[in-house]
Amino acid sequence: MIQSIKDDIKKTFQYGNMVNKLLIANLAVFVIMILFKVFMQPFEGVYDAILRNLQISSDPLKAIFKPWTFITHMFLHVGVWHIVWNMILLYWFGKIVGDLIGDNKILPIYIYGGLVGGLIFILYANLTGIGGLGFAHGASAAVMAMVMVAALVAPDYNMRLILLGDIKIKYIALAMIILDLAGTAGNVNTGGHFAHLGGVFFGWFFVYSLRAGNDLSIGFNNVIAKGKGLFEPKKEIAPKSPLKVKYKAKNFASNVRSKGSRKSDNDNLPFQEKLDAILEKIKAKGYDNLSDEEKEFLFQASKK
Repeated sequence: MIQSIKDDIKKTFQYGNMVNKLLIANLAVFVIMILFKVFMQPFEGVYDAILRNLQISSDPLKAIFKPWTFITHMFLHVGVWHIVWNMILLYWFGKIVGDLIGDNKILPIYIYGGLVGGLIFILYANLTGIGGLGFAHGASAAVMAMVMVAALVAPDYNMRLILLGDIKIKYIALAMIILDLAGTAGNVNTGGHFAHLGGVFFGWFFVYSLRAGNDLSIGFNNVIAKGKGLFEPKKEIAPKSPLKVKYKAKNFASNVRSKGSRKSDNDNLPFQEKLDAILEKIKAKGYDNLSDEEKEFLFQASKK
C-alpha cells in the first residue's frame, strides 16, 4: 500500500497539475509535523522550536534572519480544520484558475499571494504595536489570492454548495472578503484576517496586470525553469546530417486546415489578444456562453 501511494505521488509530480502538487505538499508537511509532535513528546520544547522556525514572525528582524519562513509558513498548518478548509478552497478555485488562464499561473499566484499576506501581517503587527509577539502560518492568504483571481476571471461561474445549490463564485468570494473585513475589527486572529486581505489584493492586482498585458507569472516561471535546468543533465546534440531535402508547396498554409473547418473571428489575433477577448467574454456573459472553438482555445492555452 505504501509503495502504491508513493507511486501515485510520483506520477502526480511528474504529470499532474499544479493544484494537486500543492495539495500534496501541504498535506505532506501537515503529516510530518504531526509525526514530530507525537515522537518528540519526550523532548520538551523540540516541536515548539521547529514550529517557530517554520512560521513567519511579526518581528521584522526575526523574519529577515529566517528568510525561508516567508515560504515555509504558507505550507504549514497546525489545526485539522484549518488545513481541510484551505485545501478545499484551493482545489475548487485553483481548478477554475488553471482551466481558464493556465496551469502555469497557479504556483506564482499561490507564492506571491502568500508573500503579500505575510508582509501585510508583519506591517499590521508593527503598526498596532504587538511587534514580535505574533507568528503566522497557513495557506489562507495564498488561497484567498486564488479565490480572487477566479472570481475576477469567471465571476458568473456557478459552484454547487451543499444545502445552498448553485451560487456564482463572485458572491462566494464577496462573502469571504466581508468575513475577513469583519474579522479585522475583532480580537481573534486579527493579523491573520489582514493577511487574507493581502492575498485578496494580490489576486486583484494579478488579474489587473494580466489584462493590461503584463503577466506577473512569466518572471517567476523563468526563474523556476532556470533552477530546474541546473539539476537536469545536459542533452547531447546530435551532429547535423549533410543531406538536405527541400519541399515545395504553393498552398501549404491552406492545406493545413481540414476540410469543412471554419475560420473563427479571432483566428488572426495575436495569442494574448485572443485570450484577453475570451476572458472579457467570460466576465460579461459567463463561461457557458463560449463557443466550442473558444473553449478549445482556453483548454490549449492552459497547457502552455
